[in-house]
Amino acid sequence: MKKIAFLIFAGVISHSVLSQEFLTAEESDPQKMGWMQGFPPPANRILSAADGRFFRFPALRYSACHMRQFLPTVTVPSAENKPYSFPVELDNKIDEVSFTPVGSEHEMTFKESLAKNYTDGIIIVHQGKIVYEKYFGALTASGVHAAMSVSKTFTGTLGGLLVAEGVLDENKLASDYVPELKSSAFGDATIRQILDMTTALQYSEDYADPNAEVWTFTAAGNPLPKPKDYSGPMNYFEFLQTVAKNGAHGQVFAYKTVNTDALGWIISRVTGKSIPDLLSERIWKPLGTQFDGYYQVDGAGIAFAGGGFNCNLRDIAMFGEMIRNNGFFNEQQILPLQLIEDIRNGGSQEAFQKSTHSQLKDWSYRNMWWITHNEHGAFTARGVHGQTVYVDPKAEMVLVRFASHPVAGNAANDPYSLPAYHRVATYLMRK
Repeated sequence: MKKIAFLIFAGVISHSVLSQEFLTAEESDPQKMGWMQGFPPPANRILSAADGRFFRFPALRYSACHMRQFLPTVTVPSAENKPYSFPVELDNKIDEVSFTPVGSEHEMTFKESLAKNYTDGIIIVHQGKIVYEKYFGALTASGVHAAMSVSKTFTGTLGGLLVAEGVLDENKLASDYVPELKSSAFGDATIRQILDMTTALQYSEDYADPNAEVWTFTAAGNPLPKPKDYSGPMNYFEFLQTVAKNGAHGQVFAYKTVNTDALGWIISRVTGKSIPDLLSERIWKPLGTQFDGYYQVDGAGIAFAGGGFNCNLRDIAMFGEMIRNNGFFNEQQILPLQLIEDIRNGGSQEAFQKSTHSQLKDWSYRNMWWITHNEHGAFTARGVHGQTVYVDPKAEMVLVRFASHPVAGNAANDPYSLPAYHRVATYLMRK
């Protein structure tokens, strides 16, 4: 089986050249491309998980909205009672808000940036009201989209919640909760180091390197039948026990997906519940969400905590608004103020500055949230191919975007995204 078939389970596809020419958002519109249309679709329009075609651009623009069509999943049930609906007061002037992209001398409008970033859906909530909402390509208002590495933030938030409640002690070791991790690099890592990804792991996500550990991780998590000669780990938990240590924990921020899956195992062990079930119980249902979410799972039915969540745009906007509103939403305190304050305060900027994210000046990482430390105190959940939950407390704004950018890394869309978010926030503050 080709390695490309495994890539979705790590949440990343490598594109080594950012300047590579791709079809535009209009040209790659999945409706125009005709993916999976017809009974059966034409042979050249059928997408397959077996060979990885479903997750290659431009097919990605369809599959990001239909992951359940290709992979085994488990449901995250939505609210049964007290469903929530945002009040809506659209502001069409947001389309014309202009900003200067990083590294450019020419202004761009917010509307123009959406196509530039291959936006599938975007929603902006200001002071609790939807002021902007648009859908493109294969996504609809009732649809579900891959959140990719935004999934990490949900897992990190659950972990932070358990710390705030005293269920987890952030100073204890992972092996104190999951003894099976004792011989791995996680064995002597604290819960806090895992939450903030300051673990020292011999683990590379360099997809250009055929010997990178990510290939073993993705092979373990691949739910499709293993090759007859396969002798590696059979699922995510088995792989986590093999991760070796490289250096000292607590010194450097290193963004590595396996931290989240280790945390997911720890959370499930102490609560006796899977990540999908716990997320539904503690966050998704209390929010008043209207659509079930779902997680991709491995061959053992273990949810991919680091990148497998899929959900509805308005529903995830509820999550962002709840976080902005100090954990209170839908007439209840869903998360404790202590946790929200801990997220907003951020993690070690010194550890972050030693990382490979030099373009994110002065940022930090806490509870699997990215903290900008800008003048608005903004913080964000981020996922490959352009997924974003951006919370700006000062502007009382939450912006959520689902996208299917051809390049996985956020460095490809940040120049046209981060300044746009800040400019819209400034516009809303001045209204």
